[in-house]
Amino acid sequence: MRQVMPVCGQEAEKTLIQFASSPDCLNKCQLLLERGNSPYAQLLAATTLTKLVSRPNITLPLEQRVDIRNYVLNYLAAHPKLENFVSQALVQLFARITKQGWFDVSKESYVFRNVIDDIKQFLNTGSTHHMMMGVQLLSQLVCEMNQAEASRSLSKHRKIASSFRDNQLFEIFQMACNLLKSAYNMIKTINFSDMEQHGLLTHTLQLVLNCLTYDFIGTATDESADDLCTVQIPTNWRSVFLDGSTLQLFFDLYSALPSSLSPMAVSCLVQMASVRRSLFNNAERAKFLNQLVLGVKGILENPQGLSDPSNYHEFCRLLARLKSNYQLGELVKVDNYPEVIKLIAEFTVTSLRMWQFAPNSVHYLLSLWQRMVAPVPYVKASEPHLLETYTPEVTKAYITSRLDSVAMVIREGLDDPLDDQGMVHQQLDQLSTIGRYEYKKTCTLLVQLFDESAQRYQEALSQSVRHNITVSVEEGRLAWLVYIIGAVIGGRVSFASTEEHDEMDGELVCRVLQLMNLTDSRLAQGGCEKLDLALLSFFEQFRKIYVGDQVQKTSKVYRRLSDMLGLNDESMVLSVFIRKIITNLKYWGGSEAIISKTLQLLNDLSVGYSSVRKLVKLDAVQFMLNNHTSEHFPFLGVNNVQSQMNDMRCRTMFYTALGRLLMVELGEDEERFERFMVPLTAETLCQPVTFYFFFRLLGAFETLGTLMSQGDQNVARSEEAKRQLIGLARDLRGVAFAFNTKVSYMMLFEWIALELWYPDPAVTTPVLKLFAELAQNRSQRLQFDVSSPNGILLFREISKVIVGYGVGICFSMLKFALCGNYVNFGVFRLYGDDALDSALSTFIKMLLSISQNDLLDYPKLSQSYYALLECLAQDHMTFISNLEPQVFLYLMTTISEGLTALVSSIELPVLHKTRIADTMVCTGCCATLDNIITYLFKRLTRKQKKPSPSQPQDSEAFLRILEMHPEVLQQMLSTVLNIIMFEDCRNQWSMSRPLLGLILLNEEYFSKLRENLISGQPPDKQAAMARCFENLMAGVDRTLLIKNRDRFTQNLSVFRRDINDSMKTPGGTTSTIPPSTMNDMMS
Repeated sequence: MRQVMPVCGQEAEKTLIQFASSPDCLNKCQLLLERGNSPYAQLLAATTLTKLVSRPNITLPLEQRVDIRNYVLNYLAAHPKLENFVSQALVQLFARITKQGWFDVSKESYVFRNVIDDIKQFLNTGSTHHMMMGVQLLSQLVCEMNQAEASRSLSKHRKIASSFRDNQLFEIFQMACNLLKSAYNMIKTINFSDMEQHGLLTHTLQLVLNCLTYDFIGTATDESADDLCTVQIPTNWRSVFLDGSTLQLFFDLYSALPSSLSPMAVSCLVQMASVRRSLFNNAERAKFLNQLVLGVKGILENPQGLSDPSNYHEFCRLLARLKSNYQLGELVKVDNYPEVIKLIAEFTVTSLRMWQFAPNSVHYLLSLWQRMVAPVPYVKASEPHLLETYTPEVTKAYITSRLDSVAMVIREGLDDPLDDQGMVHQQLDQLSTIGRYEYKKTCTLLVQLFDESAQRYQEALSQSVRHNITVSVEEGRLAWLVYIIGAVIGGRVSFASTEEHDEMDGELVCRVLQLMNLTDSRLAQGGCEKLDLALLSFFEQFRKIYVGDQVQKTSKVYRRLSDMLGLNDESMVLSVFIRKIITNLKYWGGSEAIISKTLQLLNDLSVGYSSVRKLVKLDAVQFMLNNHTSEHFPFLGVNNVQSQMNDMRCRTMFYTALGRLLMVELGEDEERFERFMVPLTAETLCQPVTFYFFFRLLGAFETLGTLMSQGDQNVARSEEAKRQLIGLARDLRGVAFAFNTKVSYMMLFEWIALELWYPDPAVTTPVLKLFAELAQNRSQRLQFDVSSPNGILLFREISKVIVGYGVGICFSMLKFALCGNYVNFGVFRLYGDDALDSALSTFIKMLLSISQNDLLDYPKLSQSYYALLECLAQDHMTFISNLEPQVFLYLMTTISEGLTALVSSIELPVLHKTRIADTMVCTGCCATLDNIITYLFKRLTRKQKKPSPSQPQDSEAFLRILEMHPEVLQQMLSTVLNIIMFEDCRNQWSMSRPLLGLILLNEEYFSKLRENLISGQPPDKQAAMARCFENLMAGVDRTLLIKNRDRFTQNLSVFRRDINDSMKTPGGTTSTIPPSTMNDMMS
């Protein structure tokens, strides 16, 4: 059966593909809709039609698309009993085909813009079902217009979305509001248990919400940044928002609708509360805010509906928007402000105490209070804000509710909020500002609660019969208190601090350090992981505020530390940090969370200028530099069965920090460097390592290499052996990363050389990353002496590793080596060394094993590949010109794909990192193509000089390939020109560099392309388009000299601007190129 099912699935998929690609597919889809008995057949027809009209390169005739659209509307009207998924698929088809044809013109009219007239026929029937279907059509259309798609560039999407916004959206919003007003007026007659009546209200509320969440100005706000959202309502919508009945309608709907619908009404209020400030003048804004706050007051006075989690969540969002969009000076002037702020405070306190109910909503409440107290020092309003009265109550409620939750979590086995580190740190970041306001009250409360809990903890530990639950409860409470103390200390940057506040910080710090001394003394018998994580969080906050180059060391904090704990200066405080770090590394080797955060703290300390110089003078730091072995730091041991293989990544961070500490006083002291490396050598020698690999190192590693070469391959693949190699590679990579000067790097380079074979990615990845780090010429540290062969030796070893190993990291490694400027590659051919040829040949073999889709689908792979390709095109064009025809064409195809990477990625604007990566890929492809075109142009326009015997011959096959396949460069010319003219081109300068060479090499094709583009314009715009092309080449010679290129680049900037201006219609929108012309361009 298992063998039959995949075969059946493949056959079914093949059949569906044939169905969708058949010439009479449209007729078949219509027959399925008309005569199909199964809803799944109807669904197939609808989805197939959607795919047909969505194809990027093939456009159905206009008449056919109009017929499909009209057929869908008639079909939905005539078939009221369709399954929901079928009707939704047809609604999606209607929306898609309407958007695709938004600018299509027939008989001087836009044939797809009569949307509202068509939908009114559904709304005016009086049938609940038809009204629901009409609203659903509008709702889906608004969504479709607002959503970018992969087959359309962002600039074209914005043109359509903007046109829809200006011509249709406001009227749709008004229609939806009128429907809701009618529904509210007859609310008592509505049967909410009736699916159609309930569905009509659902879709109408969703339509309003879709209109309010429309991307009006093309900002594409990230939905995760909810609290920062501003709704950019167009100015012509002002009348709706100035009319108080619109806002009141949704407050009334919240009160009248059942809990299945009311959350959507509050969601609409959230968006209305977020309209841009500039929509109103001061008086209008004050009136609108007053009505908004009055509605909020009404909800708080009658909170029954807030028992529903969805209502509660949306209401918390609404409260947060009050302050994110309005100033405190405006809020205090609203009617009944004292009553409102009191109600909000009581609601917040109650919500915080109910910590299990809708925990994800707490963020919005804390955000409100954080934003309320932050601007207090700058408020000039004469009205009292009363925050000094209510903020301490909110702070107290949060702290006590977290402490009270501990006992319930432990005794009832509930999910511990402390386990969600992301949520904890987010809330503490907000509390840091809230708690610093009226800080004396916050500090007094924390001292009281801490002393009480610490006393109970000590009493529980001292009892002869220990009650584990009591100890666990107090450890949990102390963990919360330590987290909160660290947060409020970190909040010192939020307000102007006083000496009194610093003294309060000192009181809290002393208590935490005393608790740390107590817990550390018990680690041999076992400790509390959550409490130690809290201590690390505290240390991180304390370090940011009171340790570093910009900190005033005479503050009252240090005075208090001196009086209570004898810590007289920063060096003594740093010794406490280091002692805690060493203790954690010694006792918490089995906790990846503690080890990683401890090493992050050590890493942060090793970066500061003054503090790191004080650190290296501490005995504890010198101990770490001389004794970094598993005996003292168990997490370094390969036999640590508690940790997973991935946990060994933290070793790199450990040795990076140690390397930085060593660098402070290292200078040219080779003996000191040797002493530092002894633990690494000894740690390796003390293990029964048996690998089939050979370490050519100094001194003891030579003995180790002989030992390993005699091992059994089966034993070599053991877990311990893998850990040995992984750990060593990660350690050395950390040291190499820290050694960013020539002197220190040369010490390491002369100490190590490595050759290995191992087929497990868990082993090879860290080793390859080590080699990539060694190959990278960071800060110009790879500057070998004139008489030194080390640069060539390093490249030879890199070549061997590349020949033996994998793809992505090897691409980066080869790129670093080729671009590092520490190797003269002509030496290899001169002396018959095949290291360069072997590395480049292996690169080609690896490349051919990767599909083109994978090159762009995996960002790290694509960035390393295109960066390497750019390097090859810049310095090794002879190698590229001698490639086999199929290989060269493959390279050119990947370049063509890379040129369009940015265009396709723009459709996902929230993925900021992805867009940056694709910009780098596209820019790199432009540089690569420019180098290839320049090389080709020179070969064709001047006689080839006679090469020296040591140089490789340029292949004539390179020229013959392009002569046999002229479409390769023509396609790229079309692509680049299309992007510059019609897309949202973010790297215009880079695009301009290869474009001139492409035009000069394809002058006849460029002329045809130009004529097609001109003839594709309306008659009244053809002359302007022709002038644009004439100006593009004005003053440009048939050379690729730098001055000529720069002149062309300047012309291109003017060309792009003039093209955009010439294509604008009188209404301000932009006309589009007919599909036939676009197809001609890309043919």
